[in-house]
Amino acid sequence: MKKYILGACLSLFGLISLPAQKTFTNPLLPTGPDPWIVHQDGYYYYTNTLGNRLKIWRTKSIENLATADTATVWRPPASGPNSTLIWAPEIHKMDGKWYIYYTATDVADNGDHNRWVFVLENDHEDPLQGTWIDKGKVNTNYSGLDGSVFEHNDQRYFVYSAYIGPQSVLCIAEMINPWTISENQPELAFPQYDWEKQGGRQILEGPQFLAGPEDKMFIIYSASACWADEYALGMLTASKNTDPLDPKSWIRSPEPVFKQAPENNVYATGHNSFFKSADGSEDWILYHANTGANRGCGWERSPRAQQFFWRNDGTPDFGKPVKPGKVLAIPAN
Repeated sequence: MKKYILGACLSLFGLISLPAQKTFTNPLLPTGPDPWIVHQDGYYYYTNTLGNRLKIWRTKSIENLATADTATVWRPPASGPNSTLIWAPEIHKMDGKWYIYYTATDVADNGDHNRWVFVLENDHEDPLQGTWIDKGKVNTNYSGLDGSVFEHNDQRYFVYSAYIGPQSVLCIAEMINPWTISENQPELAFPQYDWEKQGGRQILEGPQFLAGPEDKMFIIYSASACWADEYALGMLTASKNTDPLDPKSWIRSPEPVFKQAPENNVYATGHNSFFKSADGSEDWILYHANTGANRGCGWERSPRAQQFFWRNDGTPDFGKPVKPGKVLAIPAN
């Protein structure tokens, strides 16, 4: 105890210096739409939309993402149902194997009516190595995009954005295995509010599951067209004791829970994922946004991360998107 007191006193007088807190600033990369990250086996594994391939970044700390180990793990075939417009990849580890879920379409017929979610599998312990096997198209009832996986009460679920009529709606299904889902795929939510219909489209996409610290669970989704500055995050809330497949279990928040902050020069905030700090003590949100208004839905979208907290009622408080260049402490180790 005495040496710690002495060290603190010496530090106060400038005689010794304690280790500096590691920091980072947003954006994490110059470009990176639809970012996804997970902490697994001592590393952060990251990926984002590249359009023509799938790539994985691996790093011990997110401030080093720009210099992380990387590997292009898959390129699309020249033709066929998953041959172009490779979007929104997510990497998951389940039952000792790695899986990547991604959206793609056919170069010969690349409209929304022919856009689907596909799966790759790799049984190597290191996802940057091994062989990624094409497990084909997830058997969704509708064409769609942005497939994601979560587990609740020992059951895995698949959520995605389905094209139904002129809208993109959120659907859910039980998973039979990592590439097959039940034919029962109820619609959880459809565009309802004006803030979900900006940019000339009625869109709910990018669903992400979030388990609360108490008795609530959430699906956070992106609303409106990605090219609109008003692109924002909405939230569905349910009790952990209810059936996730029952649309009546979910209550919609009437306002966005995370949106543009012109005062911080951050626009079109959306398509997020969630991750824990390495020590499991902190909750973080990863999302893409534009630095500047009217930048559209292209490669200027860049990945940003910030810690979020929980309100007394058990709901998440994401705060405001932080200003680019603001110094932030890295996730706790």
